[in-house]
Amino acid sequence: MAAAARPSASSIRLANESWEALFRAQATLAREFERDGDRGGLPPREYGVLYALAGADEGLRITDLIDDALLTQAGVSRLVSRLERRGLVERRDDPDDARACRIVLTAEGRNVQRRVGRAHARHVTRAMTRALDREQLAILRDLTKTLIYGSDRWRAPPARSALESQHQTGHEPTRVTTLGAWATS
Repeated sequence: MAAAARPSASSIRLANESWEALFRAQATLAREFERDGDRGGLPPREYGVLYALAGADEGLRITDLIDDALLTQAGVSRLVSRLERRGLVERRDDPDDARACRIVLTAEGRNVQRRVGRAHARHVTRAMTRALDREQLAILRDLTKTLIYGSDRWRAPPARSALESQHQTGHEPTRVTTLGAWATS
């Protein structure tokens, strides 16, 4: 087996500059969204959980939310408990596993997610189209999907997010993927 070629210094520099630009763009926009309060007072991670659940009519297990929320199991459990106390989510028995439960949106949780989601989608659209035209947005979308699908996480066991489902089925998800909702806070 041949050894992998070592990247050149210029390739290393370009890869790191690209990563930094991507990271800074996400952080800059996330701060803008947070400053402008487009999540209706919900902390970004709470909105991220409501968002993930909105695409899962049968609910999600805590382990599924860990991947979507980018938190530890304890962190997701505490977050779900807060949302449950506020009447936005509820736990239901998992029909596939008597030891597990599924987290589902309540009617109020669905209403909050839709209201906040519409405002957030408008804000994302304004921010993205302020700097990029339609062709650039498509290129950015395709490049970031390529990064996601090429990551170690993508090679991990069953994927459940809308973005991953699209990759598996070839169909666009019915909701817009907003990673910034999960990656801040």
